[in-house]
Amino acid sequence: MSTSVTEKRMVTPNFISEIIENDLRTGRYSKIVTRFPPEPNGFAHLGHAIASYIDFGLAHDYGGECRLRMDDTNPETEKLEYAEALIHDMRWLGWEWGETRYASNYFEELYQMARKLIQKGLAYVDSVPPEEMARLRGTVDKPGTPSPYRERSVEENLELFERMRAGEFPSGAHVLRAKIDLASPNMKLRDPVLYRIVHAEHYRTGRKWCIYPSYDFAQATTDALDGVTHSLCSLEFVDNRAIYDWLMDHLWGEPPLDKTPRPHQYEFGRRSLEYTVVSKRKLRKLVEGGYVSGWDDPRMPTLAGQRRRGVTPEAIRSFAGQVGISRTNRTVDIGVLEHAIRDDLNPRAPRVMAVTRPLKVTITNLPETHEETLHLPYWPYDVVNESTDGLVPLPSGNRVRPEEATRPVPFTRELYIEQDDFAIDPPKGFKRLSPGGTVRLRGAGIIRCDAYATDDTGQVSELRCTLLGPEAKAAGVIHWVSAKHGLRAEFRLYDRLFTVPHPESPFPGDSRVAELREFEEDTGTQEDHTFLSFVNPRSLEVVHGYVEPSVQHDPADTRYQFERVGYFWQDPVDSRPDALVFNRIVTLKDTWGKGIEGKPQDAKRQTPNAKRQKELPELTPEQRAKLDIFRSQGVGEADALVLVRNEKLAAYLSEAAQYGKVSALASWVVNDLGTDIREDRIRIAPAALARLVRLLEDGIINTRIAKDVLAQAQKSGADPVEIVEAKGLRQVSEAGALEPILDRLIAENPDKVAAYRSGKTGLMGFFVGQVMRETQGQANPQLVQELVAKKLRQ
Repeated sequence: MSTSVTEKRMVTPNFISEIIENDLRTGRYSKIVTRFPPEPNGFAHLGHAIASYIDFGLAHDYGGECRLRMDDTNPETEKLEYAEALIHDMRWLGWEWGETRYASNYFEELYQMARKLIQKGLAYVDSVPPEEMARLRGTVDKPGTPSPYRERSVEENLELFERMRAGEFPSGAHVLRAKIDLASPNMKLRDPVLYRIVHAEHYRTGRKWCIYPSYDFAQATTDALDGVTHSLCSLEFVDNRAIYDWLMDHLWGEPPLDKTPRPHQYEFGRRSLEYTVVSKRKLRKLVEGGYVSGWDDPRMPTLAGQRRRGVTPEAIRSFAGQVGISRTNRTVDIGVLEHAIRDDLNPRAPRVMAVTRPLKVTITNLPETHEETLHLPYWPYDVVNESTDGLVPLPSGNRVRPEEATRPVPFTRELYIEQDDFAIDPPKGFKRLSPGGTVRLRGAGIIRCDAYATDDTGQVSELRCTLLGPEAKAAGVIHWVSAKHGLRAEFRLYDRLFTVPHPESPFPGDSRVAELREFEEDTGTQEDHTFLSFVNPRSLEVVHGYVEPSVQHDPADTRYQFERVGYFWQDPVDSRPDALVFNRIVTLKDTWGKGIEGKPQDAKRQTPNAKRQKELPELTPEQRAKLDIFRSQGVGEADALVLVRNEKLAAYLSEAAQYGKVSALASWVVNDLGTDIREDRIRIAPAALARLVRLLEDGIINTRIAKDVLAQAQKSGADPVEIVEAKGLRQVSEAGALEPILDRLIAENPDKVAAYRSGKTGLMGFFVGQVMRETQGQANPQLVQELVAKKLRQ
């Protein structure tokens, strides 16, 4: 059958789409079914947007279905409020599905399947305390020890399991475990927990149940019950796939799983985003600590926050599509999101004028009663020129001829301009207003500044100017608003919530956050303090000014480009007709790290991707063809756009691709070597880069090592692989080399060990971070996490 639909595909071809195409081609499945299974324990965020885009996008591309299912198997943290918000956010993103599904709908079926495993001798009720259970599982280099209850009879296990359901035991007294392999090198297979006792009210089932399935048991079985064919998840669940397959090996094909396709799990690399956090626990700390006003604060990465800020679902879908899918974790430049927002708003946001920090201007050669109505266009030439039907929209949504798309703007003797558009002692190249200088008022003519007045503090408070004739000349153009008719408004200037790209990382200025986040997801007080210390104190600046009166008749949800200021819309909660409040959605271009007052000025923080945020020209037909080729090779949209616009980068990648995969090499060429390649300073041969990336893919080195080695190779001209070998920079993946370091750290920090064992389990992140520091980033992060967990439980 056909492996794709005729509509434009949403997801760039990748290794998962190759699997799907092969499954359809060979007849393994007649129809593709995916699912998006969020847990209703918090609000949806940009990470959910990316994941849901993959699930719904792949289903769309191959004519299948995607199902929304609440993974509601933890009654202690889940709420109806969160479930309803998740459903609302997914609808807002534009996803369509049938009936919303819930894992809790299947509790009876799941219970019966667990009984079936007991009857087959494949599951048993264990009664040892959690600490003892962890100890008996063994270590990465030592097999586990059987629990004294592992050989209970089938009859005894069934009886105990029924009594667990009946509520006869307190929380934590017993668990149901799968009987798999205590010697497996995959720790996940060492008799994982399938059910636990939790006496808590469930938001949907109330007190009907007091035993609940584990994540591993519920995911596999509910996927099968829902008819899922391709179960997609992020890379941290790669080891869990073995449990998934084990469950299907023993449950699929028998009632109630005898009439559904067998599902298979596939993992893709997680996408982190710079200058933000998405851990629900950390987002909660931001809310509860008063760092933001709530879950829908426009600085939050929640979809509720982005929606209130004014970001459209189309922009978020575009961003998610550009991020793409790969086999490895990756940190995404926040500029990719900001560019997607600007690209979406440019053709939909009519241009009007607003002054956010007003400075009064009096035009002395106009009479005091002078009033003139100018009719200024809503749209610039580029938007008009790109219209497919020759029409452009009004704020009302009606489409009209470009010459009809104007608004009335009153021009009076007294005006307001931006304070920054006047300088007593202007710097070189200043093209705005200064004493004796001229400037063009947008659509109204040229004025000359004849005098200025100051207030008691010495600040300029008013300018006295002359309106010049049509023969006058001026180098710059500024915006303005009539002082008499302008509408008073509050402007909320939102910026990035954190001052560093990677606030969650123990190394916040380091780009390897994606590699470290797997074990930071559950960190506690030490790292919480660290990430909170990077909150940007100027992430919100509130100023008061004026906006032209044409906006008072527009729909409240109109998004504007306030000329020379940024993209704005009315705050949907606080704005009223008599008290306007405008949120800045995004600036007109990327100004971060360029030395603007109050913002980070370290140029090193401005990555090559950030430099892309200028408005880019349209692609030529030849470039579009190349873009399609890069997409088909698994290159993400953002990197592909850079490659098609720069021949030097594309040529370097083409040569490197003779020795490795384009999808694995592209990001390194664009983001790590891009500047040196563009400026003809590259000292690393394409073949040498490919060999280094192959070491990374094979797990011999990690991302941090790869980046450090590339920097050294570029500086010295040496072969990067030779640097790895000469300096012994291979990733440390042997427990024997790491355990002495960890033992010493535990001995040196008894207070933190005691605090961890008393319940502050987040302190695990402190020890992980210390080991990574002492090994200079060479330790295998997953192994470090496992060793720390083992040692702290002992």
